[in-house]
Order: sequence, then structure tokens, then C-alpha cells
Amino acid sequence: MSRQREYPTRPIAGVGVMIRDGERYLLIKRAANPDKGLWSVPGGLVEVGERIEDAAVREALEETCLNVELVKRLGVVDKIEHDEKGEVYYHFVIIQYLAVVKSGDMCPMDDALEAEWVTLDQLKDYKLTNSLKDFLIDIGMYPS
Repeated sequence: MSRQREYPTRPIAGVGVMIRDGERYLLIKRAANPDKGLWSVPGGLVEVGERIEDAAVREALEETCLNVELVKRLGVVDKIEHDEKGEVYYHFVIIQYLAVVKSGDMCPMDDALEAEWVTLDQLKDYKLTNSLKDFLIDIGMYPS
């Protein structure tokens, strides 16, 4: 059964995965809405019956071809967007994780048009999704 992403009747659980390689982090350019064409981290929806951690590992693999190991949960971010009438168009609750690469060769797949390794200082050079930028500011990882 497919979940209704647009105009949902309740918030939808999702995951985001900040994959670290030394001082670099992996950004992906989103291929689909919400935020098509903007840069974010790999992630997606939690499937019914799936543990959140398993969803994070699965989404990282599906979008980047990388097998990752979760290091820690970084926090939670709300992604709520309204339409021109003020109705809720999207409402996601996204659990963000930090992960490191266990194996694989990075290749953008699935919902990723492109993928690039960047340092924290380079984040300002990318048009990030509002929810990722706000989250990074909140946890002190966005360059000032």
C-alpha cells in the first residue's frame, strides 16, 4: 500500500543519513519532490514493520550503493510545507543519523540525480533543502 505523501492525514516517518568519510559528508541532489533539484542527505520513508535504523541503512544503500554503519542518532527534524491556501501539503518527521561507509562504491541511484562528497565548509556552496539547512544550523554543523 502506498502512502499519501501530498496532503497527508497524519505525519509520515522518514529517515535521513549523514554519511561521513573523514572530514567529508555525502550530499545528494534530489530527483523527486519534495525538494526536487535541491541538495540533501540520502533518506526516505520508513516502511510499515521496519525499524527506523534498518530504514536508514536501506535508504543509504538504495540511493548511493553504499553499505553504511550507523554511528549515532543526530536528532529529529520536522518537514512541514503548506500550499497557497495554507493547507498542509507535506508533513514528514525525519530522524537524522550519522553513518560511516562499511563497503561499496558511491554511485547515485534511486532518488538521487547526483552525489558529491563535501566538507562542512562547502555546504554554503550548495542549495540545500530548508529542512536540512535548518537541522544543520540547530545542531551546529552548518558553517557560520
